[in-house]
Amino acid sequence: MAHDCHRPELFQPQLLAAATLWQKGEFDPATTTGAWAGEIGMVQMLPADILARGIDGDGKVTLKTSVADAVLSGAGAGLLRDFGWQAGQPWLQEVTLPPDLPWAETGLRSTRPASEWVALGLAPRTGTVADLSASLLLPEGRKGPAFLAYPNYSVLFHWNQSAVYVTTAAYFANRLGGDPVFIPGTPDPQLSLDEMKCLQKKTAIARL
Repeated sequence: MAHDCHRPELFQPQLLAAATLWQKGEFDPATTTGAWAGEIGMVQMLPADILARGIDGDGKVTLKTSVADAVLSGAGAGLLRDFGWQAGQPWLQEVTLPPDLPWAETGLRSTRPASEWVALGLAPRTGTVADLSASLLLPEGRKGPAFLAYPNYSVLFHWNQSAVYVTTAAYFANRLGGDPVFIPGTPDPQLSLDEMKCLQKKTAIARL
């Protein structure tokens, strides 16, 4: 990907970082496996992030086999903290919706104090809302599950730029903390694979 990719400015430094990790004895190109985009280990960190923020307890950062190294590097004193993670603050909170809302103001580009969302009729499924700004996240549209996304949620995008990855990680972190399974709702059917391919082709043509 460092050679033939539409984002060489991101991936070329990763190749150099991987070479540095190899020189330090923390990376073996012959045996190391990872995701297709180069992420390594339990918390899926890129080589440059491992080099800059990897934390270990025995002289070698081993994100594939050491739970302690993975947690400390990815969430503790490493990556997330450096990008603004606030310990003790929430990241994602499930809510129930009223029949009507200013739907155009949902999504991550729009924020307001969580108390204002409550005034509009939102209700937290567990606990109370935080005294923080929040976005209303509707991953499957207004008929599906709904969440307030707090500032810590946005920090997760420094770990992975995929909303699916970030939301999944945030949700399962809540589940580990004792939250119930989300209310699935009755979202509209998703596009089939063929329909998505057709939409992508039409979108690509429209951009020409």
